[in-house]
Amino acid sequence: MSAGLAARVVQWQQAHGRHDLPWQNTRDPYRVWLSEIMLQQTQVVTVLDYFGRFLARFPDVAALAAAPLDDVLGIWSGLGYYSRARNLHRCAQAVVALHGGAFPRSAEQLQSLPGIGRSTAAAVASLCFGERVAILDGNVKRVLTRALGYGADLASAAHERALWALATDLLPLDDLAQAMPRYTQGVMDLGATLCMARQPQCPRCPLADLCVARAQGQPQRYPVKTRKLKRSAQSLWLLWARSEDGQVWLSQRPTPGVWAGLYCLPLFDSPDELAAALPEPQRSSLQPGAVLRHVLTHKDLYLHPVQLQLPQALPLGLAGGWVAATQWPVLGLPAPIRKWLAPA
Repeated sequence: MSAGLAARVVQWQQAHGRHDLPWQNTRDPYRVWLSEIMLQQTQVVTVLDYFGRFLARFPDVAALAAAPLDDVLGIWSGLGYYSRARNLHRCAQAVVALHGGAFPRSAEQLQSLPGIGRSTAAAVASLCFGERVAILDGNVKRVLTRALGYGADLASAAHERALWALATDLLPLDDLAQAMPRYTQGVMDLGATLCMARQPQCPRCPLADLCVARAQGQPQRYPVKTRKLKRSAQSLWLLWARSEDGQVWLSQRPTPGVWAGLYCLPLFDSPDELAAALPEPQRSSLQPGAVLRHVLTHKDLYLHPVQLQLPQALPLGLAGGWVAATQWPVLGLPAPIRKWLAPA
């Protein structure tokens, strides 16, 4: 199946794949790397706006490496999974310090950089440098397990390694400088536009007559992964202190932890803990607000805003400080906090 599958993907991508995304039609590893990190667990439509604004602020790896982390988190704010932004910054600094500002050209070297895993390294190496190396993100796993009828449980590391080997065997063999970028983009495009988790568009797929899952009539059976994330829930009370001149009290979250490194309203585990942290005269002015459920990867946060309106920016005796209305919009803020603070 190897040569036939790769050739079909290459031809299909050239004729029907995606060609108008801002990180395509380039061999610039900075742009490709940035897009790969942003697209992890994030939809393309969301990334489009962030990608442009990020490049406007940090046009190359040297600019990103030289920027303060707070600036990076500020631009990233709202995109979620903030460890990606911290690793992005660390990786840029490593590229400048260890590689003279030029990204390594092999997947093996790229994978040694902070925040770059095996699939991301392969994407950059194949798309930018034509290296014959396989990617295996969520979309690609779905395409390949269906095409091959690979029903082994990917919760097993051994089974995942076996799929990596199969993915490598399927790669193009000739004209790698041209075929590898086209194939890598094509297999991602198939997963994103035709071979979707629900309602796959099998009749339009270039692999339809090769696909084992389609022949079985069970495309949604693949991929198999039995281990599920154990979700938890946590309730937090947030002190939303404001002064009449528009200042808000913010503190920077510790690392590690929820919203690590971001600026946030002070968090407490209970309303009593929140009240006890304030000077006595201010406790009677607290006003509970509507609870917000905020979904993270592994847990649901139930956020209880507690408002405190003050005539002036008085000391609160808490970590952090008052931030002017002109200053907080550029800080790295968790998405729900930014929504609360933004004017209606």
